[in-house]
Amino acid sequence: MPESRTLESKVLGDYTLIKQIGQGPLGSVYLAEHCFMKKQYAIKILPEELASDRSFIQRFEEDISFLASLDHPHIVKIHNISFDQGLYFLVTDCIVDGSLETTNLAQYIAGKNGFLPEDKLFEALQQIADALDYAHTKKVGNTLGVHRSIKLNNILVKEEKGAISFHLSDFGLSKIIGSGAILSRTYQLVADNLGASAAVLQSKIEQAAYPSPPIEMQKLIPLHTSFFQTFAFLAPEQRKLALPAANTDKDSLESAADVYAFGILAYYLLTGEFPVGNFDFPSDIRDALNYNWDYLVAECLRPNPARRPKKLLPILHSIKSSKEKLLKKENYSIGAEQEASAIVSQQLRPIIHTADIEIPQVDHNPAAIFHCEVGVKQYTPEQKEVENIQPLNTEMAIIHGGVFSRGGSDGNRDEMPRHEITLSSFAIDKHPITNEQFVRFLMVMGGEKDSNHQDIIRLKDSRIKRSGGKLSIESGYSKHPVVGVTWYGAVAYAKWVGKRLPSEAEWEIAACGGTDSLLYPTGDDIDKTEANFFSSDTIAVMSYPPNGYGLYDMAGNVYEWCQDWYGYNYYEASVQEPENPRGPWQGVYRVLRGGCWKSLKEDLRCSRRHRNNPGTVNGTYGFRCAADVE
Repeated sequence: MPESRTLESKVLGDYTLIKQIGQGPLGSVYLAEHCFMKKQYAIKILPEELASDRSFIQRFEEDISFLASLDHPHIVKIHNISFDQGLYFLVTDCIVDGSLETTNLAQYIAGKNGFLPEDKLFEALQQIADALDYAHTKKVGNTLGVHRSIKLNNILVKEEKGAISFHLSDFGLSKIIGSGAILSRTYQLVADNLGASAAVLQSKIEQAAYPSPPIEMQKLIPLHTSFFQTFAFLAPEQRKLALPAANTDKDSLESAADVYAFGILAYYLLTGEFPVGNFDFPSDIRDALNYNWDYLVAECLRPNPARRPKKLLPILHSIKSSKEKLLKKENYSIGAEQEASAIVSQQLRPIIHTADIEIPQVDHNPAAIFHCEVGVKQYTPEQKEVENIQPLNTEMAIIHGGVFSRGGSDGNRDEMPRHEITLSSFAIDKHPITNEQFVRFLMVMGGEKDSNHQDIIRLKDSRIKRSGGKLSIESGYSKHPVVGVTWYGAVAYAKWVGKRLPSEAEWEIAACGGTDSLLYPTGDDIDKTEANFFSSDTIAVMSYPPNGYGLYDMAGNVYEWCQDWYGYNYYEASVQEPENPRGPWQGVYRVLRGGCWKSLKEDLRCSRRHRNNPGTVNGTYGFRCAADVE
């Protein structure tokens, strides 16, 4: 299925595109500015192939004006609808922070270590419930104000002057594009990553969903958040792609799908898990809850849409009342009615699943690993009291151990020979470490050098600045990969978050995405719609599609430090020692992989090797972390 093409011009209609800030089954999103009013908006460019779909055009013309009329403080407002360069696009409110970055609910929760305080959680759900109740009362002709595709990624979060607000985006677009089309696009995305047939995959997923246990889904789709969210929030009747026959008006059944998604959302925010099968109630998973969340979840997740609440705010407010009858498990067996529960994995979390990945406690003195006994006076940074600053965790992908092929048969001499190696299971960050993550580490360190006076980062080569003793990030660069980091700085950061740098072998196998024959992380070829290279600057992480393991930016954006020493002839020795190769015992240079934003295409090959002195700082050098898996 074709993806939206890269725009040849930075101007679309009356809007100048500033940068891409999102992408999903419903299209690509750009931060843009009106050419004349100089006001910023978000531009959602719908999938290109829809322009030739007559049924889509008819639905678009019938429904979009109604959706644009929705006016609620917690629904992203549609200001304009247009067609240019063969593309349909929407102009909406721009929900960004002071750094011109968007934050969706998944990212926001990850920054809060996976959970919100109960009062903040209630406030978030109250805003979303109010928006849904408002929309469900609006109707023009045959068009009803239903969302149809609620998930973590299309709930945007904005913090301003201490206040937090939550906003539903993509309202009603699922209906206009068509549920079948969205599921088909999702099947195709998953199939492309697995190297399988979309039709075969769809058949297997439907067989796993009904009536087999949902755990079977884990065998069919890798645990990638963007894929699982599409299924996680769908009501049973939506996954069947048809509303069930019932003596109930169609409007009630359509809005009931939003109520079901609201119940999924509440459960996830409370527990960090998605409900599967005969699931545990929130009170069984999270201690010391003050409100009767069990009642809310049970009512919203009724499999029969006709029995779900018609309004969300009343039931939400009722769980705060001590007069509300507490829900008892013996009085309500959700398993008895659960004919089709959410097709998702309980392991899907915005933080690392510690049952699988062995991670030690945060080390608040990571520079200590560089301390050595010498005969000259050591440089000791001034000791300052450091606040209890916690790292921003990065979601990781688990790569199961096995036999893999690495190296090249027709590349540079140091890539030869191509040979088999055996690796144990490991986990690796889904994207390079960003400026907003690394700046927290610098706050803990209290400076840019370690105890041996070695550079961790050189700020003048980075987007992080220090003024008046305080660190800040250049506007718009919070989610760009950190650059200017030395190998020593990368190792120290990894130790701080309880991880390590990947070995060169782990990095190359991860880049291949599960297929030994790939030349690039994207396949046998790569272009500028798939990676950031031969350009003028870094770009926000996860701006391009992931590879087969769900890893982003394995090609381009920044070179990434690996743990190994570099050896020109090391691959010849690796043939003789293929078990978890870790590079030469010593050397002059450390390995870098992946190419960068100003690389040529040749540098982006999976087997391409690069190296430099571990103390080198460069505006193209970054890193990501890895961890052992039990």
